[in-house]
Amino acid sequence: MKNVSAIKELHQERTGALPALFIAPGRVNLIGEHTDYADGFVMPAAIDFATIAAISPRRDGQAVIYSRNFDETVSRPIAEVGSRGAHHWSDYPLGVLATLLEESIAVPGFDLTLYGDVPLGAGLSSSASIEVASMMAMLHLAGTSLLPEKVAQLCQRAENDYVGAPCGIMDQFVSCCGAEDHALLLDCRSLEYRLAPVPKHLSLVICNSMVKHSHAGGEYITRRAEVEEGTAILRRHRPEVRLLRDATMEDLQQWGHEMPPNVLKRCRHIITENARTVAAAEALEANDLSLLGRLMAEAHASYRDDFEASCREADILVDLAMKQPGCIGARLTGGGFGGCTVNLVESERAEDFASTMAEGYQEATGIHPEIYLSRASAGAHAVEEPARAGRE
Repeated sequence: MKNVSAIKELHQERTGALPALFIAPGRVNLIGEHTDYADGFVMPAAIDFATIAAISPRRDGQAVIYSRNFDETVSRPIAEVGSRGAHHWSDYPLGVLATLLEESIAVPGFDLTLYGDVPLGAGLSSSASIEVASMMAMLHLAGTSLLPEKVAQLCQRAENDYVGAPCGIMDQFVSCCGAEDHALLLDCRSLEYRLAPVPKHLSLVICNSMVKHSHAGGEYITRRAEVEEGTAILRRHRPEVRLLRDATMEDLQQWGHEMPPNVLKRCRHIITENARTVAAAEALEANDLSLLGRLMAEAHASYRDDFEASCREADILVDLAMKQPGCIGARLTGGGFGGCTVNLVESERAEDFASTMAEGYQEATGIHPEIYLSRASAGAHAVEEPARAGRE
């Protein structure tokens, strides 16, 4: 995050109070798509695009929230925050507040200033970064500390219940627990995790296709139903298969003939993706970048062919990337049907890579992509914590 001091000064100008400041990053998922709801493995990394939250107390019981991005202020009595959002940007910080109150954490009145540079609509989890930064700020005023894992769970609950978005735990978890120059291998069942080192000479280059196909929502629902259908078939033979996390390729070889072809392909993607994700963490730990690149290529092919969640534009980006010098691996990241690709690129070649990708993609599609250069970055943390002082 670039300009913390500017947000500090803005908050002081608007409120007359010296704020405490917190930062929470967005994320990109290196590998592990649609495995989270199967209790599987994901391997995201925090990125150096983030949300800053500047907070200071009030004595009137009001939650006054200003978004620099939207240049809008929302004010609500804390006692009247409610339990459901209004499909507005303020749902994210207000949902965090409501969740903390449900946990019997007494948050006093406050002024909160938010600013983020996580690109909106790019699938880099601007929502989780807002939630985590807001929660850390509110916990500070409440004089309460929680483990990062607990913060992640509460932020997920806020998004599920207050905002009404049925997200998994990955985005909030890596925003809380990410580490500089590391990816994070997360077991979505146990929430156990370990950090896998990303070599310092590599950059994360994120290429936004600028398309999101309109059928994405309906296809997502269909994919979930197909996965559940396949899981139920396997469970008839092996009752211990609660979710596809518990299934193996041997199970598919034995009973896959009972599944419709599409269901078999969806299950094959998730089972093989779980194995690839764990293997990718091991490749990073062993500094085996050749193996990591192959795993990312296999992950994209599986996402394209078995899960059928890629699209022409994303495939063009991946194909272009793999022809460029210094590219270790490339794949479609996020929910699918458009969005971004993630590319691991030698840092000294990253700017040339980005320029070549932009030119090649525009020539192939007529679309100018947005390309973001980043590094694996630190998780959420405090920047400044001044002594509390009230404001009328």
